[in-house]
Amino acid sequence: MKTAPLLLVCCAGLLALSTAGCVEREVVVKREVVQVDHAPPPPQYEEVPPPPGPPEVFVWQPGHWRWNGHEYFWQHGHWERRPKHVTEWVPPHWDERGGNFFFVEGHWR
Repeated sequence: MKTAPLLLVCCAGLLALSTAGCVEREVVVKREVVQVDHAPPPPQYEEVPPPPGPPEVFVWQPGHWRWNGHEYFWQHGHWERRPKHVTEWVPPHWDERGGNFFFVEGHWR
């Protein structure tokens, strides 16, 4: 019966080793809040070039106004490869709240 405690210790050790790499992590992405006290200019017209590949794989991300800390500047649009398992691209935009304008970064959902 000396083998029973030894077997128990071995099984516990193997269980500990097999789960040692199983660590769940929470990834927190902090985004800078961009707040401006006046509205961005109207969007600029951009001619959309043909996609670099199949349209079901590439999504046009339109140009938009960004803030550099002193003034607005135009960020040109571009084609982006659609990640797997996402349904749509939400373009970057400015939300008005209480007379201020807050930049909302574009994202997939």
